[in-house]
Amino acid sequence: MCKNIGFTFLILLGTMALSAQKDSITWPLYEGDIPNNLKLQEEKVERIGTGRRFIRQISVPEITYYEPAEPKQRAVVICPGGGYAGVAIDHEGYQVARIFQKQGYHAFVLKYRNPTDGGYYEDQSIVPLQDTEQALKIAKEMLRKRGYAAMPIGIMGFSAGGHLAATSSNRHDYDFAMLIYPVITFLEGSMHRGSRDKLLGEKPKKAKIRAFSAELMVDEATPPTFLVHAADDTAVPVQNSLLYYEACLAKEVPVDMHLYAGGGHGFGMTNPTTEDQWMEALLHWLKTLD
Repeated sequence: MCKNIGFTFLILLGTMALSAQKDSITWPLYEGDIPNNLKLQEEKVERIGTGRRFIRQISVPEITYYEPAEPKQRAVVICPGGGYAGVAIDHEGYQVARIFQKQGYHAFVLKYRNPTDGGYYEDQSIVPLQDTEQALKIAKEMLRKRGYAAMPIGIMGFSAGGHLAATSSNRHDYDFAMLIYPVITFLEGSMHRGSRDKLLGEKPKKAKIRAFSAELMVDEATPPTFLVHAADDTAVPVQNSLLYYEACLAKEVPVDMHLYAGGGHGFGMTNPTTEDQWMEALLHWLKTLD
């Protein structure tokens, strides 16, 4: 196991007051040993699109907390996308969290570990799931210390982060889920092969494929879910969201879906083909959960 670096979580809990100059604070996801790590790797930051950051080779995961000035009774853990090769931390992470923060929601952005070549992990397929489970524990503790012990906590994910969010919402104790152009299935036909190959390897066993196909995980305990997708998405076909929607209907899980005719993949908060803002629909949906 690898040792973490920096301030410990317990110290940070005592010094989390936000100043007017800073809207968030970041700390390591784990104190001490990082589970499943065999060795540290050098983190790499790339610039994509309009200078947005894409972070690869994360072996020391972090969580960033955005505390609202006027809190509402919900919180969300946000998982940026990146095909399980990295995380698009800005337009699918920090920018999203600031919108939630302004609306009064506690927001936590998770910079999670992704499977990489080189033997960095004991079991690469569960590395991201371990990080979402730990994020939930930290979020609960943070909220408890602020007097919100019973606050519902949801998970949100974009693209492969949507697969992580869907999987986590069915395995961990999240109260609701928001999946934005998500990877859902690892079965032939509509899967995003890059995400599957990164997470499970290029020749996974059939049992492993089924175990990580999120539409097959849905049951009566699956939390209420909100979906967004574009019909012309050529990277992650819209059938991924449709499969999850149908699975939720079959198990009588509350589900809402917002579909666009255009927009492609990876548009983040703003679909360039329309003036419609899916975030407005999501915020209305969150009120129905109260």
